[in-house]
Amino acid sequence: MPSVSVIMPLYNSAQFMRDSIDSVLSQTFSDWELLLVDDGSVDESRSVAEAYARDDTRVRLMLHEENKGAAAARNTALGLSRGRYVAYLDSDDFWHPKKLERQLIFARENHFPVTITSYATVEENGDHRNGVIVPAVTNRHQFLVRPPTCTHTILIDTATVSRDLLIMPDLARRQDAATWLQLLKAGFNIHGTPEILAFNRKRPGSLSASRVGAVRGTWHLYSRVERLPAPYAIYCLSLQLLNAVKKRIRTKPRGELGADLY
Repeated sequence: MPSVSVIMPLYNSAQFMRDSIDSVLSQTFSDWELLLVDDGSVDESRSVAEAYARDDTRVRLMLHEENKGAAAARNTALGLSRGRYVAYLDSDDFWHPKKLERQLIFARENHFPVTITSYATVEENGDHRNGVIVPAVTNRHQFLVRPPTCTHTILIDTATVSRDLLIMPDLARRQDAATWLQLLKAGFNIHGTPEILAFNRKRPGSLSASRVGAVRGTWHLYSRVERLPAPYAIYCLSLQLLNAVKKRIRTKPRGELGADLY
């Protein structure tokens, strides 16, 4: 059985998915399986994924005949995953070649069941935009006021964490954040390393519309899913918006593992 199961949902992902898949194939730690779930794509995603699955037996492809959403796609892969560790990677993000190697060392040496890595944000063409150093530890309150962008960096040890906690709720937005909050409520803190080992691609679109949608999604998560008292939900969301503004200050970290890829 593989040590790590990497879960990647696909939906009309043909433009960038090769970079994402290739970054898994290029890992210095090679004992993994990559579970691709085509979620009813109408572009070339399925045929691209089929080619990778034919060429490498570690790549497995699952199909949704109609679009069910990212949560359902991830849950399909989770149900078929065989690795002790579970990692997530979206089809437009990518990893440093030493991501799994370095993160597994960090997790195992410190006995951390849930870990994330620092990451760089890049433009659509891969040009550096800014780097984000994640906190050394994040508890539930800290996540609510300053959630790290971590889905493409998270690694979870299912020998300690129940797989039931990784089943994502069917939400239009923030289904991944809701899942990490499930882990935090169960008593697992999220531990972060300052090494930049992942890359988050920012794609073009209506920034104002996406920000409004993000705020609405977060408010729904806090008020309806987490059922936070309204004053506390407002407090957390206000701090989150303030922290988001601060994070947009473009600073380039130096001396980290990922710096050579900028």
